[in-house]
Amino acid sequence: AQLVESGGGLVQAGGSLRLSCAAAIWFGVMGWYRQAPGKQRELVASITSADVMSYADSVKGRFIVSRDNAKNTVSLQMNSLKPADTGVYYCNAKSSTQSQINYWGQGTQVTVSS
Repeated sequence: AQLVESGGGLVQAGGSLRLSCAAAIWFGVMGWYRQAPGKQRELVASITSADVMSYADSVKGRFIVSRDNAKNTVSLQMNSLKPADTGVYYCNAKSSTQSQINYWGQGTQVTVSS
């Protein structure tokens, strides 16, 4: 299943960026992970088809995940960005919360300068 990401880039601390991801098919759960240099990939935010959202503690109150079920897209609005948010952001999708099969986008770089 192809996941195509857009957005990302370089922004100063305190700024905003928006990431978008389009899937070729419908998925029950879509979201975003990120990987900083030398660190493991971590969940940033996810959203189910019923709009049940989950966020990493580090981004709560700053990031907003949303989806369009009709278009099979998921977006991540990132506000009040910090240098610690720097990393490669990956779109993620799976059929359900119980599924062990994950699909990934190619990744998009987000760099926050201090």
